[in-house]
Amino acid sequence: MKSALVLGAGGFIGGHLVKRLKKEGFWVRGVDIKFNEHAETEADDFVIGDLRDQAFCRSVIDRNFDEVYQLAADMGGAGYIFTGEHDADIMHNSATINLNVADIAHKRNIKRTFYSSSACMYPAYNQEDPDNPNCAEGSAYPAAPDSEYGWEKLFSERLFLAYNRNHGLSNRVARYHNIFGPEGTWDGGKEKAPAAVCRKVASTKSGDAIEIWGDGLQTRSFLYVDECIEGTLRLTRSDFEGPVNIGSDEMVTINQLVDIVADIAGKKIEKNHIPGPTGVRGRNSDNQLIQEKLGWAPSQSLRAGLEKTYEWIEWQVRRNVA
Repeated sequence: MKSALVLGAGGFIGGHLVKRLKKEGFWVRGVDIKFNEHAETEADDFVIGDLRDQAFCRSVIDRNFDEVYQLAADMGGAGYIFTGEHDADIMHNSATINLNVADIAHKRNIKRTFYSSSACMYPAYNQEDPDNPNCAEGSAYPAAPDSEYGWEKLFSERLFLAYNRNHGLSNRVARYHNIFGPEGTWDGGKEKAPAAVCRKVASTKSGDAIEIWGDGLQTRSFLYVDECIEGTLRLTRSDFEGPVNIGSDEMVTINQLVDIVADIAGKKIEKNHIPGPTGVRGRNSDNQLIQEKLGWAPSQSLRAGLEKTYEWIEWQVRRNVA
């Protein structure tokens, strides 16, 4: 039986990845500082601990796993990473985890570790036009991410690729673009836009307004979690090291995102635009490279993913009200 190690398995994407690996017949160890709040883990072995602690990290990377997925990070939505209040924690916590994982995996003779970077590492100067952002992989330099979160991601993807060059490893790096779906953070300040909008619409009566940060004309693309997992596995098992985008190229404004969710909910929702952290003006996944190198790109529509996500979040809202 093949074995896999999922670091960050208590998180949203990590939890879904564990489920997929189990369906494929893997023995899976999950590791995180917490259990997933929204679903029971399906991992064969789940270890609670702090990957910033080198000794703990060494204790869970205790063998040559067939596949290792490094998803653990200090992260959240715009309300967490763009305020500036958490910059030191974000950079210190995530960089420490990645320094530990990269080195210990190498010393355990693990040849290939998947690392989840982020579209937040792309230069802000290429994302000022909401209608024409440039997020092609080759546009990463000269580097100018719009947040310390993005700078740390850029550092860490270079870290894992440096281990490839210097130690003959085959680490893989993907740049995730706004992954969403059921069983993710949907309140509390770390949720991302799709979950926040679903929660607000589910909590609002038809005809009322919800608050939107900024003018709502900023653009993004959002990728449903099942597509993210598929792209992740394909890259990890391929001959291409990356970095490569894993995201949707169906770009919408935040106002349009609200309209789609409202339509799914069967509600008429007004928008109250207020000051707040919004990040770059435009961001969209450029999927030319992933199609060229892996012969694959996501195909599911944004609406299809939002229908599943809204149903799950609406249930959470009702359950919490009750």
